[in-house]
Amino acid sequence: MTESVEPFLSQIREQARAHFSQAKGSHDWDHTLRVLRLCRRIGAAEGADLLVTEAAAYLHDIGRGHQDRANGNLCHAEKGAAMARELLKAYPLADDRRENIIHCIAAHRFRRGDHPRTLEARVLFDADKLDAIGAVGVARAFLFAGELGARLHSPEVDVARAPAYSVDDTGYREYVVKLSRIRERILTATGRRLADERHRFMTVFFDRFLKEYQGER
Repeated sequence: MTESVEPFLSQIREQARAHFSQAKGSHDWDHTLRVLRLCRRIGAAEGADLLVTEAAAYLHDIGRGHQDRANGNLCHAEKGAAMARELLKAYPLADDRRENIIHCIAAHRFRRGDHPRTLEARVLFDADKLDAIGAVGVARAFLFAGELGARLHSPEVDVARAPAYSVDDTGYREYVVKLSRIRERILTATGRRLADERHRFMTVFFDRFLKEYQGER
């Protein structure tokens, strides 16, 4: 990355950061910076266009506040991609790079919308998902549950049927319905190596959590 690109990315960084002034802790600017660092690590190892991955990392969650206010009834990846398309008009990017950045943002959620078609989109997808597992992922799961006012655990509730954004949307529910499945969805070789270790830690943690909750340990 040349020196001339650095102020260009700094401007994108500051514009992105402005969208997080009232963000909830589970998806705040710190999350964006962790994803950025993982994008740099994975992108360098996989040979990705680091300008595209860094810009996309800064912008990938700028639509998150809209989804939170809609209680999950709006896709922040789709919203963020539309917002990024307008924001990036101010920068002298080549068309293919601009479209790739927008695609990365639109595809980083993957449950809805685009499948990550480019290497850079796969790097961002993996970085974002890696931040949802391991020690940080466990912490974020309980932080998100606290933001919702959820219980610590709802052992009498079938977690597969517990509604999202409810008092039973616990950290453990997040693990069962989402986090435990992330490792199998990682798309790059570098990401998979990182995911294997994080998954093992997370599994041990929740096994211990259930035993302590029941007074068995």
